[in-house]
Amino acid sequence: MGDKKILSIGLVCLDIINVVDKYPEEDTDTRCLSQRWQRGGNASNTCTVLSLLGAPCAFMGSLAPGPVAENLPDVSVEDFSKVDLSQYKWVHWEGRNADEQVKMIERVREYNSKQEGKNRITISVEIEKTREPLYQLFPLGDLVFVSKDVAQHFGFDSASAALKGFSSRLRKGATLICAWAEKGADAMGPDGVVIHSDAFPPEKLVDTLGAGDTFNASVIYSLSNGGSLQDALTFGCQIAGKKCGVHGYDGILH
Repeated sequence: MGDKKILSIGLVCLDIINVVDKYPEEDTDTRCLSQRWQRGGNASNTCTVLSLLGAPCAFMGSLAPGPVAENLPDVSVEDFSKVDLSQYKWVHWEGRNADEQVKMIERVREYNSKQEGKNRITISVEIEKTREPLYQLFPLGDLVFVSKDVAQHFGFDSASAALKGFSSRLRKGATLICAWAEKGADAMGPDGVVIHSDAFPPEKLVDTLGAGDTFNASVIYSLSNGGSLQDALTFGCQIAGKKCGVHGYDGILH
């Protein structure tokens, strides 16, 4: 399994970041201190961080020939049917076109049913946006990341409350993780016990864009290398904290 890769499926996009001296008030003009363009998108960012951590990984999504593109299609089950699953030990889906993603996950489950345990692919899904179709992904992941936004949308006021509230939606044996910004993150494994990691804020908060993707990638990295759920949760919070202290992703491991 050493050379098998982690596949991240979802969005790659162009992020245009304007740096200002303080958060702008509504309907005011603010002078920009600097601007940068960087590759973004949840699945793409997750791959970036996995790569920085040293994990063999791959990205699957729509790419544009130029810097600006309109109406790029999401990955379809037809696209995914061409993937050689034997190359991968883990497939992560950023919840997007859920109806198609359900069929892709079914394909991996079917593949897994014909494999010995060590060759089976771990399936993880991220449910970040408050969009009804995405909630059908809850029972499909071996590991499910649910966002603070989704948890609050359902009326939960803490990560631990969200884990308990969503637990009935999971498949048997699945793990659910919910990060709650500066309050750290909680996770619940198949035993139903809720575990917690505090956040690790940087000395100076610089750039939170992609912190959630960094957390997800770091958790996946740790678990895919045999780490415990507690170790993975703590590692995820540590690396996400470091990311908040730097622009982009350069330097998150220093």
